Amino acid sequence: MCGFVGFTNQVGDDGKIIGAMMDAIRHRGPDAEGKYVDADIALGHRRLSIIDVSEQGNQPLYSADGKLVLVFNGEIYNYRELRAELQETGCIFRTNTDSEVLLHGYAVWGEQLLNRLRGMFAFVIWDREQKTLFGARDFFGIKPLYYAKMGETLLFGSEIKAFLQHPHFRKELNTAALEEYLTFQYSAMEETFFKGVFRLQPAHYFTYKDGKLDIRRYWDVHFQPDDKPSLEDWVQEISAAFRDSVEAHKIADVEVGSFLSSGVDSSYAAAAAQVDKTFTVGFGEDERYNEIGWAKGFSKAIGKQNFSKVITPEEYWDSLGKIQYHMDEPLADPSAVALYFVCGLAAEQVKVVLSGEGADEIFGGYNVYSEPDSTFYDKLPRGLRRSIGKLAGRLPAKRGVNFFIRKGKDVEERFIGNACMFTPEERKALLKITTDAPLPQELTAKYYSRVQGMDDVTKMQYLDLHMWMAGDILLKADKMSMAHSLELRVPFLDKQVMAAAERIPTKYRVTRKERTDEHTPYVTKYAMRLAAKQDTPQETAKTAAKKKLGFPVPIRVWLKEDAYYNIVRSYFESEAANAFFRTEQLVKLLDAHRTGKADNSRKIWTVFMFLKWYEVYFAAAPKMTTA
Repeated sequence: MCGFVGFTNQVGDDGKIIGAMMDAIRHRGPDAEGKYVDADIALGHRRLSIIDVSEQGNQPLYSADGKLVLVFNGEIYNYRELRAELQETGCIFRTNTDSEVLLHGYAVWGEQLLNRLRGMFAFVIWDREQKTLFGARDFFGIKPLYYAKMGETLLFGSEIKAFLQHPHFRKELNTAALEEYLTFQYSAMEETFFKGVFRLQPAHYFTYKDGKLDIRRYWDVHFQPDDKPSLEDWVQEISAAFRDSVEAHKIADVEVGSFLSSGVDSSYAAAAAQVDKTFTVGFGEDERYNEIGWAKGFSKAIGKQNFSKVITPEEYWDSLGKIQYHMDEPLADPSAVALYFVCGLAAEQVKVVLSGEGADEIFGGYNVYSEPDSTFYDKLPRGLRRSIGKLAGRLPAKRGVNFFIRKGKDVEERFIGNACMFTPEERKALLKITTDAPLPQELTAKYYSRVQGMDDVTKMQYLDLHMWMAGDILLKADKMSMAHSLELRVPFLDKQVMAAAERIPTKYRVTRKERTDEHTPYVTKYAMRLAAKQDTPQETAKTAAKKKLGFPVPIRVWLKEDAYYNIVRSYFESEAANAFFRTEQLVKLLDAHRTGKADNSRKIWTVFMFLKWYEVYFAAAPKMTTA
């Protein structure tokens, strides 16, 4: 696990500039550094040593003939198999790294290398003879890759903050991204919060030659339900695929640990991996916000040691600026802070951890997936439901009315992902500025168009796999772990596991309770839960039925307390807030929450996190370069 940066075209003192860019991402790789500079390009790399920890693994890495230069972030779990295959073609390896497989593989197979890989990755390869730059990002978007064209210069790298060190970089806020963020709670567009800076999408690669950038997709998820196998067959296939993935994800020359919450995903990973150490954080003693007691009991039952930490409110709030700095773009997911602390806890003991991200998206785990076809009302004719929904839309919003409004819309109209903070109407009313931001449905349309004719659950999963998971879940996983120089691996997000998951019939992904027996009353992630129950020690198998808390954070409670209410209010009445928002509306949201008139905590947090981020990157110069 590492980080890299680079830019094309000489600007004078290129070595010093690439050095400053590397320093900005030192937290991604404190073990070693290296750079390559010629008349056309500058490349910089920071290394966190995981596989082949000797100096042989340092980057940039060069092909034997010196023609190709590589900088790489991630892990290739099938590198040994690919290495053997490449050796049969005559390739001679000089290191034991997975990185060298990318160099030889690109030389032999070109972009076809990508579909042979199993792992998480972002990398670029510079061809010194052809003057061509090739870059790629992994299948799910586990590792980040950003790029920006500033005049004749192409900037690229693992984190945007490094771009700020380049003299050609123009720092300008993308206000359209702000408006979309108010709805999604994360940066949902391909163009980031920094105008002109884009993220390479998951499962895409680019070539850059003679000033022209060509971007193409090389892989996609294809849900093709297979009704032939029985439920038991699917349970066995999931079990085999996941255990194989876990073994692959444990490949390292350093110790591997595991995060552990009370949910089935991390519990399954920890039990299957048989690592020696697990890590858990929580808040206070209230079990609604604290999974530590459960995690210690689970760890003891499987014979492992659990390390835990109770995060105080003061620690949580004091960390917010640093977290938004490491995130690069504002993220309003409150659990990102808990993730930051559990990564810090783990980094004291290990260099690599396993985590449960991705299981909900690929196996159908979110509660909202049980909504389609879940009531008698769904059996009514579509036209009737739409008419009733339109009538309900004229009434004051409240729970019962909202049900009819929601049920009166097709999934493409109503579902934009697992978070929906402000409606387009609400965000327009809140913003003082005018932007050209598209409607949320315009962003989701291209994903829904690829799954036309599929059932609603599959459509929702496909959308979440491409937007919510990449934009929120995996963003915070990468940035919070790398803030502590910790490698986070996600064994559910494996090509082989996905190959099994995309064939599971919907009824085995999301199942109504009456379809199950009395001992397994699950609705979501049904087949996967059965696999976890089968593969988890008997005394701990009840985790398969336990409702996941998911790093619960008591911000709803904190925002009613004077100390934290006053902190947020000071931001809502600040000069920065006044530049973008109608501040009187912000204060109304805050006061209504404090008095109990409405639970506005998530909306408040969304705006507050933007203002914290803006303070770091625009209102003041970012100086935080360490965890």
